[in-house]
Amino acid sequence: FARSLRGSAFGYQLDNAGGIRFRERLPHNGESFGFAAADGQMGQIMHAYLDWLLSGDTAWLREMWPRIKKAIEFAWIPGGWDADKDGVLEGVQHTTYDVEFYGPNPQCGIYYLGALRAGEEMARAAGDTASAAEYRAVFERGSQWIDANLFNGEFYIQKIRGVAKDKIAPNLVSDMGSANTETPEYQVGGGCLLDQLIGQYLAEVTGLGPLVSTANIRKTLESIWRYNYKRTLAGHDNVQRTYVLNDEPALMVCDYGKAERPHVPFPYYAESWTGQEYLAAAHLLFAGMTHEGVEAVRNVRARYDGERRNPWNEPECGHHYARAMSSWSTLLAASGFRYHGGEQSVAIKAAPGFRCFWSTATGWGIFRVTAAGASLRVDHGLLVVRAATVNGKKSTPNATIVEGQELGL
Repeated sequence: FARSLRGSAFGYQLDNAGGIRFRERLPHNGESFGFAAADGQMGQIMHAYLDWLLSGDTAWLREMWPRIKKAIEFAWIPGGWDADKDGVLEGVQHTTYDVEFYGPNPQCGIYYLGALRAGEEMARAAGDTASAAEYRAVFERGSQWIDANLFNGEFYIQKIRGVAKDKIAPNLVSDMGSANTETPEYQVGGGCLLDQLIGQYLAEVTGLGPLVSTANIRKTLESIWRYNYKRTLAGHDNVQRTYVLNDEPALMVCDYGKAERPHVPFPYYAESWTGQEYLAAAHLLFAGMTHEGVEAVRNVRARYDGERRNPWNEPECGHHYARAMSSWSTLLAASGFRYHGGEQSVAIKAAPGFRCFWSTATGWGIFRVTAAGASLRVDHGLLVVRAATVNGKKSTPNATIVEGQELGL
């Protein structure tokens, strides 16, 4: 299913310049949607890498690679997001907030760094070493610049930079957002954005490592918990959609407690979305901030407890909204399980006595951690394990486990 989505993103929705049109029209018998979104495009690139990690299907990756490469390098087109290839998205960046961000910002910028790192790894696996080296160089320039220029000592902020409309690439022009592109409205500015580390969050899920300073990542997570977490909404003003209210605690989309709010801020800044709350919770768990991560999840589930709201439906723009599926990443963060299909390796980091579900593209089952190591059981499908690391201890089982079998690691 995931790879079918990638087939559409890098197929029907990919335009001639390499932009992924961010809303898929069905059926595929006409022109695709009008323009590309920076956050959505970087997410598709990182998810292509995740699909390869979970499956280890390098033949699929090699077949997809020319189109993935085109999507990565779309950022460099004239009038585009990073036309000067300095690793920083300065151009007009459409986002999930249904407006364009103008100028460098952490949400799109760190996401771009994640896409470059994922691109580097995919290029290397596909045999394109020249592209791998180029993506690495652009990544390093961008990472250094973002730390030096967007980190305010507590979290990352946006540097608002307007752009003349005739300087914007045609496939990035929209009618959603500010009419004045040179002095744009609907920006983040100095606010503390809940998903500012979304690129780093996916880098944790995919094992790509830090995209920016590890110290700054930690401080940013602490700041998100300090500023965006509201233990009651009784005094909270929100003129947009209401998904949380009264005495309910939640993580808010953006907080302006440390900075002046723009006169016309971006839409939804005062809302709370469970899809972002799960994202933040998983990142907190990955960072070892276990109490905070668990509390964030507990707060969401208390709101959707079957009495206050439907426990099977966490709406945003519509019912059963897909962003809430980020809840699955809390399981990854809590379990300490990771599979690299290209290397056919398993890594587990959990305390003895821990027992949990695992899944990959080829199978799923249960693993248990013991004082001596771990055991891995396949309940459906199969899993190829050539190498394993359990709490730092390495082994080379060189085994293919099929349904009903268990492997000691």
